[in-house]
Amino acid sequence: MTTGMKAKAIPADALPLVQSGSGYSMLDGVRIVDLTTSIAGPSATMLLADMGAEVLEVERPNGGDDARAWGPPFLDGEALWFASVNRNKKSVALDYSSPEGLDVLHRLIKTADVVVVNMSPRVTRKLKLDVATLRALREDLIYVSITGFGIAGERADWTCYDLIAEGYSGIMDVTGEAGREAQKVGAPAADMLAGQDAAFGAIAALFDRQRTGKGHVVDVALVDSMTRFLSCRIMPYLGSGTVPTRSGGRDSVIAIYQAFETADDPITLGLGNDNLWQRFWAAVGQPEQALLEGRSSNMERRENRDEIVAQIAAILREKPRAHWLPLFAEARVPAGPINRVDQVVTDETLHQRGLFYRMTAADGRVVPQVGTGIVFDGVPNVPRHAPPRLGEHTNDVLRELNGSSPQ
Repeated sequence: MTTGMKAKAIPADALPLVQSGSGYSMLDGVRIVDLTTSIAGPSATMLLADMGAEVLEVERPNGGDDARAWGPPFLDGEALWFASVNRNKKSVALDYSSPEGLDVLHRLIKTADVVVVNMSPRVTRKLKLDVATLRALREDLIYVSITGFGIAGERADWTCYDLIAEGYSGIMDVTGEAGREAQKVGAPAADMLAGQDAAFGAIAALFDRQRTGKGHVVDVALVDSMTRFLSCRIMPYLGSGTVPTRSGGRDSVIAIYQAFETADDPITLGLGNDNLWQRFWAAVGQPEQALLEGRSSNMERRENRDEIVAQIAAILREKPRAHWLPLFAEARVPAGPINRVDQVVTDETLHQRGLFYRMTAADGRVVPQVGTGIVFDGVPNVPRHAPPRLGEHTNDVLRELNGSSPQ
């Protein structure tokens, strides 16, 4: 909430009910075969589906995507983790470990522009889903691989999850309070970043194929994506030799850039340049403080950070959050609340941008969703399909492939 007032938790059925529609169509006509499970791969293909691509999610008949079992909580028998990254897709249940199933899958891949896998090279070779095999089926195929460490090198066949990637990347070592244990990011950050990289790579490859007629192999690694995310901390080390350390809610470079307590609820405050520094002190009624010796530049403020932080903390503790946030907004000083999830979903601005809604599935289920988060031409995206039940579209897709019965 931008006003600083406490939010009340709202039930899912209080979200706006959005009718299914055509949605964004930038990738209309692009067919993607999705052989991934869990979060990274499905998040990538959902982004592509949100942009209009047809995504055929091929799942094991027995259990399907691993994330279908990640609960509780469940909603109408479906894991909400699965529902978070699988809208706008068609689910095809297919046992491609059998010769017959593999033949069907290979025929399906011949009709696809992109195939996305999140298996190690050893497993893809075993299942005949490796680059060489699939590119032989369609020469201009775009093959997107999401693994922990990449498709080449000594770690190529090592298993990996988001937690493991966060540890390798260095992000855990700089996350948490100073002097306390390392912390994982509070969301599957490596998975989601790798998913974005895979979607971006697929679109870039599709764009190039339009010009050249050639396919590409897009190799995305969770550890790579998470490590690049840390580049603003790695670069200072490479240039100075200073190893960054955990600093909790404050940033080690910008002064002042951290969380502060108020008379009731905490806020964040980011004084990232000299103008903001001066506007802050004017807003709290002490403009002379901005001009004191040893405070005119970020470098000087860093040297005197502890003293400045103590002074600002004492001021902010005098009044509640509902006083400070409107004041800082009026003064154009970056500040905000530290929202709980139940408060985030009541944020009116996020609702206006289409971030939270409910949709009705073909079987009558009503499923909450978090929107695309990208707005084109001033209009938020609308969904085409709810996250599918396991095998919901098997008959339709195979009937199309075979021209008659899916048997």
